Amino acid sequence: MKEKLDAGSALAQSGLRNTRPRAAVLSLLEASAAPLSAEQVYLALREKGVAANLSTVYRAIEALCEKGLAAKLSIPGDPRAFFEFSRAAHRHYLICLGCREIRSLERCPLAGYEKALEQETDYRISGHKLVVYGYCPACRGGVSPAAREGAP
Repeated sequence: MKEKLDAGSALAQSGLRNTRPRAAVLSLLEASAAPLSAEQVYLALREKGVAANLSTVYRAIEALCEKGLAAKLSIPGDPRAFFEFSRAAHRHYLICLGCREIRSLERCPLAGYEKALEQETDYRISGHKLVVYGYCPACRGGVSPAAREGAP
């Protein structure tokens, strides 16, 4: 069973003050299966009854990123940034350039390559990030995101 994040402890260990909005943003990012935009975080917090305005959400996310508790993800052609909880077990993503869907990959396709690269270069690899861009089946088939949302 997955352990629940103690946001207050994580914030304290990173040197950040434990405020309700910060803890709520951190918990929301940790629970999310995919990266979220600041606007998505703001709307989710409102749904949960957490009083925070959009500028507070941006400041909280910025502080979390500076302390390494969250990471930023950018999609080419999309002015928004997306944010995810920094995990010990990293994630990789497929991103649709049509509808902007972000899909998490189940396994790391670079594990073997990382070991070979260490042997080849004598570097000690400490991590990597992989984001693959393309078009999902619905976008390739000409189905608009609005039509997909209305589908049963």
